[in-house]
Amino acid sequence: MTRAQFLVVSDDVGVLEGLVADLDRRFGRDYAVTGAPAARAAEVMERLAADSHVLALLIIDERLADPSALELFARGREWHPAAKRVLLIQRGNWSSAHPMVAAMALGQVDYHLYNPWFPIERLLYPAISEFLASWTRAQEAPAVPVRIVGLQQDARSYDMRDKLTRAAVPYWFYDSGSEEGRALLLETGRQASVLPVVVFYTGIVLEDPTDAELMATMGMKTRPRATSCDLAILGSGPAGLAAAVYASSEGLQTMVLEPEIPGGQAGTSSLIRNYLGFQRGISGEELAGRALEQAWLFGTEFVLTQSATRLSSTDNSRVVRTSDGTEVAARAVVIATGVTWRRLGVPRLEALVGAGVFYGAGGAEARAMTGQHVVVVGAGNSAGQTALHLARHAGSVTMLVRGVALGASMSDYLVTAISDTPNIHVQLGAEVTDGHGAGGLESVTIRHHDSGDTHDVPARALFVLIGAEPRTGWLAGAVALDDRGYVLTGRDLLRDGVSPGWPLQRPPLLLETSIPGVFAAGDVRHRSIKRVAAAAGEGATAVQLVHEYLGEGAPS
Repeated sequence: MTRAQFLVVSDDVGVLEGLVADLDRRFGRDYAVTGAPAARAAEVMERLAADSHVLALLIIDERLADPSALELFARGREWHPAAKRVLLIQRGNWSSAHPMVAAMALGQVDYHLYNPWFPIERLLYPAISEFLASWTRAQEAPAVPVRIVGLQQDARSYDMRDKLTRAAVPYWFYDSGSEEGRALLLETGRQASVLPVVVFYTGIVLEDPTDAELMATMGMKTRPRATSCDLAILGSGPAGLAAAVYASSEGLQTMVLEPEIPGGQAGTSSLIRNYLGFQRGISGEELAGRALEQAWLFGTEFVLTQSATRLSSTDNSRVVRTSDGTEVAARAVVIATGVTWRRLGVPRLEALVGAGVFYGAGGAEARAMTGQHVVVVGAGNSAGQTALHLARHAGSVTMLVRGVALGASMSDYLVTAISDTPNIHVQLGAEVTDGHGAGGLESVTIRHHDSGDTHDVPARALFVLIGAEPRTGWLAGAVALDDRGYVLTGRDLLRDGVSPGWPLQRPPLLLETSIPGVFAAGDVRHRSIKRVAAAAGEGATAVQLVHEYLGEGAPS
């Protein structure tokens, strides 16, 4: 198999030869590392493309003048669209006017690397490994633990692909009508009448499995091992995961109940650039995966495919009933169930959910959109990230925004990047009102607010990110909610300094709900800050308050 390539471009001979040598020493067995001066760089990139060589990393010295680094990056993107673009910059220039700042905002560069790059074990090799890990995630895996045969535009097949993607489980998916799909069905002795068929590397074959069967076969726990614990955490988005890490590390017997896949809405984000400490950004999937493993290593028990269906109290505990009827008694509870995407409510679009219509980022579908026309509805950061991610694969991306400007609810760096991405087309003052297609989405109807005119546009997929609603329907009557269904906590429970029905002499703690010992953190909470870092901070704070509550001599 031909090795993927690194290409280093610099007109400084010492830099060129030194960096190529250092990279080849560590990565040369798996990647071909070559260098070129600026005048020959375009020729080398074109030749690699003509010879069907894969370029993984394109590393260019910022000091080039003719052609410039950004010009070469643009040429490289034409020939090698999947290559990660790395700008080699001089150490010490931290001015806000540095070209790297603008290049990142405009999506012209993926990463930066410092010159000098010493010590190489601390600065060069970890950075390159991180770049390669990101590049590899976008490539077809050479081997996978799971193979699936199903219908490409089938809601259950999509849901399965989405969950496996968010769980960071590599898989191959074959349409049942393809040669590969028919061959796998024949190999397993299954028929196309019951789909999807899931084949595990262990030889186990499942036909149209439930989520619980799928997760259990992969070794994940789907039923609580114990019926009591110190702290029950409901949900495993950033708030729930942070609470799990701190609670377990501080000695609390902790159980997390998660109805789907850890990560919450943040877990679907293709890139989170403004999370503290990740200067190159991190995908929501990876952030959630790291946090989950961290909490697990401290002893947290994770139970997947189990949602909370009822919350009640006894003198000694708070009791959570799960969707399979199990009851878990906990000394304290943290509600971190987060939010779900608001629905469009258009009948023909709702009928196509999973068959071309997706609520959320739909990360599993991005590569399937290669060369297609897709539509993104929404104007928040999640919509912006989704549009940029899809633009790497789709032929064109149309963003529909109800308001008059993107900047009202989207971070500046995303607005800038979108405006500089030629295959993203933003339509302001517009909304989708209908969809069309037999068995899968084929087109959508767009209405323009200023004129009232409507027209149909071809669309292989529609991604809807139009705000959120709290996952609290099951909590009605159990804890106090605001008029939109968000959980009231702390001072928001007070009326004229008194919380009606509050049973204790002390006032509710900061994140405490109307039930003593039950706390809420993250997006599910009234007046929460809808940011990943804020949710994680609330999860950690909730654990401190749990300790304070338990220290009062509460349920033991």
